[in-house]
Amino acid sequence: MQFSEAELTAAVTGAAKATLAAQDKEIRKGRLDVEQVWHDLGGYGRYQLIEPIGTQILPILLALPDVPRVVGERPSYSGGQIRKVVEQHTADDGAGRIRRAALIVARAALVASALASIPPWRDPDEFVVPDSL
Repeated sequence: MQFSEAELTAAVTGAAKATLAAQDKEIRKGRLDVEQVWHDLGGYGRYQLIEPIGTQILPILLALPDVPRVVGERPSYSGGQIRKVVEQHTADDGAGRIRRAALIVARAALVASALASIPPWRDPDEFVVPDSL
């Protein structure tokens, strides 16, 4: 699938925020706001979270099959489609069948979270310049 740079950035950032929220007990209980914690991490802290997530999900996002883009909607994939691509990109490093299955399920959930973070699509050919410019 061809995503724009902005879409891929939004996808990786969304997956990183979801990971941060899942790892932090205070965020899960609603005592802290994920956006505030994200801001408080600073640039290098965000990079440390984004880099390994991007390494895992970017090849998978790019390998997803092409789907028709509909204005105002995010690209839609079934769980089976995502899982199939994740399985193709997950190496069998001899860690065991159960561990690999757990890794595939976790990575598929991370990709689904990333896809949910992509903003609705706007057709670049239909961009209208306001008359006031």
